[in-house]
Parts: sequence; structure tokens; C-alpha cells
Amino acid sequence: MQLNSKQIAYLRGLAHNLNPVVMIGNNGLTEAVLKEIDISLNAHELIKVQVAGDDRELRKSILNEISEKVSAAPVHHIGKQLVFYRASDTIKASAKIVIPNV
Repeated sequence: MQLNSKQIAYLRGLAHNLNPVVMIGNNGLTEAVLKEIDISLNAHELIKVQVAGDDRELRKSILNEISEKVSAAPVHHIGKQLVFYRASDTIKASAKIVIPNV
């Protein structure tokens, strides 16, 4: 899924007030964590993930790996917070988030 800069800015604004729903600890990105991220994306479409650790390069690789494995668009990476968006698998009419087509 490719988002343009206006769509990403819109989603970043929506994500600002969100609390992290998944936290990645010292064990890193496990299958259980990926499953929880997938479930959360199905339920909320836009989620925030908290990553433990101070290694910025590791967080970037986690961002890319999550977006590939769960087919989500990376929206934002600031500090230890990652934000992802994936449209729900349900009918578009019942979508929780409607992204402007700019």
C-alpha cells in the first residue's frame, strides 16, 4: 500500500492521540508480536507500536519488517514509537478511517 504525503500527514494527525496497543520488548519481533499487530490492525486500522531499546537502526529494521509481514503502510517513526495503517479486510463502507484521495 502506497500513501502520498498528504495521506500520511492526515494519518499522523489521527495517530497523535493514540496510545501504543503493542509493545515490543527485549525478545524483539516474535511471531506472537506479529500476530498481535495483525489482530490490532484488523480491529483499529491505525495503530501505534512501542519499541524497547535505544538502537535506531534496529527500530528502522523492525518498522520495515512489520510493514512487509502484515502488509501495512508505515505511517510514522519517531523515537520509540511506530505507527502503522492497514485498511480493514471488511467492506469499505464500514471502514473506520476514510483517507482523503488527494
